[in-house]
Amino acid sequence: MKIAISSEGTDLNAQVGHRFGGSPYLIIFDLDTGNFEAVANPGSLHQHGAGVQTIVLIISKGVKAALTGYCSPVARRHLEANGIAIFTGVSGTIEEVLECYKKGKIRKTEAVTLEHEPRKYIVDKDSLIHAMKRSGNQFVTMLPIFLGVVLLIGLFNTFISRNFFTALLSGNIVFDTFLGAFFGSILAGNPINSYIIGGELLQYGISLFAVTALIITWVTVGFIQLPVEIAALGRRFALLRNGICFILSLPIAIITVFLVNLVTG
Repeated sequence: MKIAISSEGTDLNAQVGHRFGGSPYLIIFDLDTGNFEAVANPGSLHQHGAGVQTIVLIISKGVKAALTGYCSPVARRHLEANGIAIFTGVSGTIEEVLECYKKGKIRKTEAVTLEHEPRKYIVDKDSLIHAMKRSGNQFVTMLPIFLGVVLLIGLFNTFISRNFFTALLSGNIVFDTFLGAFFGSILAGNPINSYIIGGELLQYGISLFAVTALIITWVTVGFIQLPVEIAALGRRFALLRNGICFILSLPIAIITVFLVNLVTG
């Protein structure tokens, strides 16, 4: 039997990750052989569809139980639907947690509903330090993205000419909007990149309709990540969601541009 534990590091001395979907690593431990592997958690990148990739990764590894500090209701629902038991409220080192799990000292937790009652929150020193450490780790994770954005701008200006877009786009509102939505749907990456590309396209004289449609579909439609989404959420839901988002992006982009022109004009 295999279990997955959210982790801040790659060995058994690492601390258990506070959030299942956002921890840097996942320790996959085989209780039958005693072997383990540390895999990078795609959810820690905070990219579009990264949470889905984490769920698919766990399922593909044949994991039967997941241990973490916190697991979101959405992730819990999909994991439990695939026969994976969820144990939350776990803390300490990976090695300590494994020993407690083997001895049956960790009990399966159920999803809870929030009570509509006022609560008093007390911020303790350990929680504050932990939050600061996580913020630092997230900054380190985001740094390559920022560097990639700088590189993207340079490549964009160097290899893509104004004549290319002039020949590609006709100036027709509907066609330009459709083309922008199409490219936004097939491209993948951090949403920040869509803003950078959009800004460069505007400087090239590309219509705001095409740029707006590109940004909308970039963050809502993911044809490249469609197989992963189908594996996690089902073929019908994934195809229906992506299709609806693509179709709605066209009128939304056109209406958005008209409203912007109305306000600024």
